[in-house]
Amino acid sequence: MIKSRMQSNSFLTRLYKYFGSNTITLIYIPLIVYWITLFILTTIPADNVPQLFENQDKYEHFIAYCGLGILLSLTLYFQKKFKLISSYAFLLASLFVFVYGAIDELHQLFVPGRYCDFYDWLADSSGGIIGTGIIFLFVKRVSKKYSID
Repeated sequence: MIKSRMQSNSFLTRLYKYFGSNTITLIYIPLIVYWITLFILTTIPADNVPQLFENQDKYEHFIAYCGLGILLSLTLYFQKKFKLISSYAFLLASLFVFVYGAIDELHQLFVPGRYCDFYDWLADSSGGIIGTGIIFLFVKRVSKKYSID
Protein backbone atom coordinates (compact mmCIF):
# COMPACT_ATOMS: atom_id res chain seq x y z
CA MET A 1 0.00 0.00 0.00
CA ILE A 2 2.75 2.47 0.95
CA LYS A 3 4.83 1.50 -2.09
CA SER A 4 1.81 2.05 -4.36
CA ARG A 5 1.24 5.50 -2.87
CA MET A 6 4.91 6.43 -3.33
CA GLN A 7 4.82 5.29 -6.96
CA SER A 8 1.68 7.33 -7.54
CA ASN A 9 3.27 10.42 -6.01
CA SER A 10 6.44 10.03 -8.03
CA PHE A 11 4.30 9.69 -11.17
CA LEU A 12 2.55 12.96 -10.30
CA THR A 13 5.90 14.61 -9.69
CA ARG A 14 7.27 13.39 -13.02
CA LEU A 15 4.10 14.54 -14.77
CA TYR A 16 4.36 17.98 -13.14
CA LYS A 17 7.98 18.35 -14.20
CA TYR A 18 7.18 17.06 -17.70
CA PHE A 19 4.45 19.67 -18.10
CA GLY A 20 6.81 22.36 -16.84
CA SER A 21 9.54 21.46 -19.32
CA ASN A 22 7.25 20.90 -22.36
CA THR A 23 4.72 23.70 -22.02
CA ILE A 24 4.54 24.60 -25.69
CA THR A 25 3.78 21.11 -27.00
CA LEU A 26 1.77 19.82 -24.04
CA ILE A 27 -0.11 22.92 -22.91
CA TYR A 28 -0.03 25.96 -25.22
CA ILE A 29 -0.65 24.24 -28.56
CA PRO A 30 -3.38 21.94 -27.17
CA LEU A 31 -5.11 24.97 -25.59
CA ILE A 32 -5.10 26.88 -28.89
CA VAL A 33 -6.37 23.89 -30.87
CA TYR A 34 -8.99 23.06 -28.23
CA TRP A 35 -10.28 26.63 -27.99
CA ILE A 36 -10.54 26.98 -31.78
CA THR A 37 -12.33 23.62 -31.97
CA LEU A 38 -14.70 24.67 -29.19
CA PHE A 39 -15.55 27.87 -31.05
CA ILE A 40 -16.12 25.99 -34.31
CA LEU A 41 -18.37 23.44 -32.60
CA THR A 42 -20.51 26.17 -31.05
CA THR A 43 -20.88 27.76 -34.47
CA ILE A 44 -22.44 24.64 -36.03
CA PRO A 45 -26.19 25.12 -36.48
CA ALA A 46 -28.16 23.08 -33.93
CA ASP A 47 -30.03 21.20 -36.65
CA ASN A 48 -26.77 19.42 -37.56
CA VAL A 49 -26.06 18.13 -34.03
CA PRO A 50 -27.58 14.71 -33.23
CA GLN A 51 -29.66 14.64 -30.04
CA LEU A 52 -29.24 11.29 -28.25
CA PHE A 53 -30.88 12.04 -24.88
CA GLU A 54 -32.62 14.79 -22.96
CA ASN A 55 -30.42 17.65 -21.70
CA GLN A 56 -27.51 16.34 -23.75
CA ASP A 57 -26.36 19.88 -24.45
CA LYS A 58 -25.83 20.58 -20.72
CA TYR A 59 -23.45 17.61 -20.47
CA GLU A 60 -21.69 18.69 -23.66
CA HIS A 61 -21.23 22.21 -22.27
CA PHE A 62 -19.98 20.88 -18.92
CA ILE A 63 -17.44 18.50 -20.48
CA ALA A 64 -16.23 21.01 -23.07
CA TYR A 65 -15.63 23.72 -20.50
CA CYS A 66 -14.09 21.29 -18.04
CA GLY A 67 -11.45 20.62 -20.71
CA LEU A 68 -11.06 24.34 -21.27
CA GLY A 69 -10.64 24.91 -17.52
CA ILE A 70 -7.95 22.21 -17.34
CA LEU A 71 -5.95 23.55 -20.27
CA LEU A 72 -6.34 27.20 -19.30
CA SER A 73 -5.27 26.50 -15.70
CA LEU A 74 -2.20 24.63 -16.88
CA THR A 75 -1.35 27.43 -19.30
CA LEU A 76 -1.63 30.20 -16.74
CA TYR A 77 0.14 28.22 -14.02
CA PHE A 78 3.10 27.04 -16.10
CA GLN A 79 3.72 30.28 -18.00
CA LYS A 80 6.98 31.80 -16.83
CA LYS A 81 6.75 35.40 -17.97
CA PHE A 82 4.48 36.85 -15.25
CA LYS A 83 4.81 35.46 -11.72
CA LEU A 84 1.62 37.23 -10.61
CA ILE A 85 -0.41 35.38 -13.26
CA SER A 86 0.94 31.98 -12.23
CA SER A 87 0.24 32.87 -8.57
CA TYR A 88 -3.43 33.51 -9.38
CA ALA A 89 -3.70 31.02 -12.25
CA PHE A 90 -6.72 29.17 -10.91
CA LEU A 91 -8.73 32.26 -10.08
CA LEU A 92 -7.89 33.82 -13.46
CA ALA A 93 -8.71 30.61 -15.33
CA SER A 94 -12.11 30.46 -13.62
CA LEU A 95 -12.82 34.09 -14.47
CA PHE A 96 -11.78 33.57 -18.11
CA VAL A 97 -14.06 30.53 -18.37
CA PHE A 98 -17.01 32.47 -16.88
CA VAL A 99 -16.51 35.38 -19.26
CA TYR A 100 -15.84 33.24 -22.33
CA GLY A 101 -18.88 31.07 -21.54
CA ALA A 102 -21.07 34.20 -21.46
CA ILE A 103 -19.54 35.50 -24.70
CA ASP A 104 -20.05 32.11 -26.33
CA GLU A 105 -23.69 32.02 -25.28
CA LEU A 106 -24.23 35.49 -26.73
CA HIS A 107 -22.43 34.41 -29.91
CA GLN A 108 -24.92 31.56 -30.29
CA LEU A 109 -27.73 34.12 -30.68
CA PHE A 110 -26.37 34.64 -34.20
CA VAL A 111 -26.13 30.92 -35.09
CA PRO A 112 -29.21 29.43 -36.80
CA GLY A 113 -31.04 26.98 -34.55
CA ARG A 114 -29.04 27.94 -31.45
CA TYR A 115 -30.00 30.19 -28.61
CA CYS A 116 -28.50 31.97 -25.63
CA ASP A 117 -29.32 29.96 -22.50
CA PHE A 118 -28.47 30.86 -18.91
CA TYR A 119 -28.41 27.16 -17.95
CA ASP A 120 -25.88 26.44 -20.69
CA TRP A 121 -23.72 29.18 -19.19
CA LEU A 122 -24.11 27.56 -15.75
CA ALA A 123 -23.00 24.24 -17.24
CA ASP A 124 -20.04 26.01 -18.89
CA SER A 125 -19.07 27.68 -15.62
CA SER A 126 -19.50 24.50 -13.56
CA GLY A 127 -17.37 22.52 -15.98
CA GLY A 128 -14.71 25.23 -15.93
CA ILE A 129 -14.63 25.27 -12.13
CA ILE A 130 -14.29 21.48 -11.97
CA GLY A 131 -11.51 21.48 -14.59
CA THR A 132 -9.69 24.28 -12.82
CA GLY A 133 -10.18 22.52 -9.48
CA ILE A 134 -8.67 19.29 -10.81
CA ILE A 135 -5.50 21.11 -11.83
CA PHE A 136 -5.45 23.11 -8.59
CA LEU A 137 -5.55 19.89 -6.55
CA PHE A 138 -2.90 18.29 -8.77
CA VAL A 139 -0.52 21.26 -8.41
CA LYS A 140 -1.20 21.67 -4.69
CA ARG A 141 -0.57 18.01 -3.97
CA VAL A 142 2.64 17.80 -5.95
CA SER A 143 4.15 21.15 -5.00
CA LYS A 144 3.29 20.84 -1.30
CA LYS A 145 4.48 17.27 -0.94
CA TYR A 146 7.74 17.76 -2.82
CA SER A 147 8.38 21.50 -2.44
CA ILE A 148 8.34 21.98 -6.21
CA ASP A 149 8.14 25.51 -7.65
